[in-house]
Amino acid sequence: MPVNNKTVLILGASGRFGRAATRAFAQHGWTVRAQARSEKKTKTSAGVETLIFDPLDQAAMARASKHCAVIVNALNPPYQAWKRELPRLTRAVIDAAHVSGATIMLPGNIYNFGVNMPPRLTSEMPQHAKTGKGKLRIEMENSYRAASAKGIQTLILRMGDFLERKATGNWFDTHMTPRLGKGKFLYPGRTDIPHAWAYLPDAARAAVALAEKRQDLRLFEDIPFGGTDLTGEQMRLAIENTLHRPIGFAGFPWWALRLAAPFSPLMREVLEMRYLWDTPHSLDNSKLEEILPNYRPTPLDEIMGDILTNHLPAATSIRQEPALT
Repeated sequence: MPVNNKTVLILGASGRFGRAATRAFAQHGWTVRAQARSEKKTKTSAGVETLIFDPLDQAAMARASKHCAVIVNALNPPYQAWKRELPRLTRAVIDAAHVSGATIMLPGNIYNFGVNMPPRLTSEMPQHAKTGKGKLRIEMENSYRAASAKGIQTLILRMGDFLERKATGNWFDTHMTPRLGKGKFLYPGRTDIPHAWAYLPDAARAAVALAEKRQDLRLFEDIPFGGTDLTGEQMRLAIENTLHRPIGFAGFPWWALRLAAPFSPLMREVLEMRYLWDTPHSLDNSKLEEILPNYRPTPLDEIMGDILTNHLPAATSIRQEPALT
């Protein structure tokens, strides 16, 4: 594969990380092939070719990945489908990379570390998750690690919860910010401990930079993205300073999820991961800084100004006034 090849296949391009990656790779001059399962979920843009196919279709995957330098696996089935779908999708991506010679890029998460994870997470940290989703992520990454022994490069960019402008049903826009117009910020756990967040435009920009340095990296790299690690109190203050009005905490109604859990597999899956809100954790950014010394994250005030634009009730706006002191 030529070093200057800049063609990327993004699987799951209509999802959260996939959409951000599509935009970032296109902005940096890559030829982007954006996969989706349905035309309803796609938007055309300059430099992006939309491909509609099922990633489990081996022939379609081979055609889509032909002559690609990088395959970004941003596929993310619903929680309740992970056990069935993750192994099949992993195998399909590895097979496509084997045929095309492409590097695989994977957005990782912190589920692998489990309930007893230490407060600072590094790429060398043992992974001992006991939850079902944590075990599935470990198995998936082990498959990529095994493939690297056969010459298939995989770069994992490990991130916390996503922050983005577009409302996509994530924690921040669905659960935490709907009552900001009333001066309330719903926080799901302890407010005095760090929680790992990843501002998607920054994470996607880092993914592009890593892809462009893939020739200098090992066949298997686990790279923590220490994006925007914040305590609940730090996030509340950042929101307050952005909105220029007092914002107070409101408790999260976990009781409602517990009531729904017997009837909802999704609620049971969400409850299984509740420990993430009561366990201090942040991602060590030193490896990313070593690989990308010129990478600079977006300042927190700019992140908040961007993401709050679309997450506020219609009656609420961001006023251009001096920040609170």
